[in-house]
Amino acid sequence: MKIGIGYDVHRFDENRKLILGGVEISHCKGLLGHSDADVLIHAINDAIIGALGLGDIGIHFPDTDMQYKDISSLILLESVIKLMKERGFKIVNCDNILILEKPKIFPYIDMMKKTLSGAMEIDPCQLNIKATTTEGLGFCGREEGVAAQSIVLLAEI
Repeated sequence: MKIGIGYDVHRFDENRKLILGGVEISHCKGLLGHSDADVLIHAINDAIIGALGLGDIGIHFPDTDMQYKDISSLILLESVIKLMKERGFKIVNCDNILILEKPKIFPYIDMMKKTLSGAMEIDPCQLNIKATTTEGLGFCGREEGVAAQSIVLLAEI
């Protein structure tokens, strides 16, 4: 078995859609990034890549490569899942947390779980998504951006 931890952060931008967990979230701002800036999927990708001992998301999908410009992070996740399976592993479970003040994420969690579990080729019960605030502290608390953390447990197939 292997464990990986992922972390990502992106700042808000008024000219972008907010995509979290592969789902478009109704909000006045989106996240700035080379891809669609889905911090949750980026953290999951980093966790899986880390568990495999293969570096990080920046090595596999560099922001200097135009083929990833504005790409859906779901496509990147599917590539990481393929890489994981080629290495002979499967996901046992994946626990995630989104850190942001607004918008409230609870109404979107079931849709995120459905979308992500499909892309990850796992049962939704193997995936957990939760959200918290920082009680107004730090860049997340000042509503400047969103952070996400992920931990994944892999087992050999």
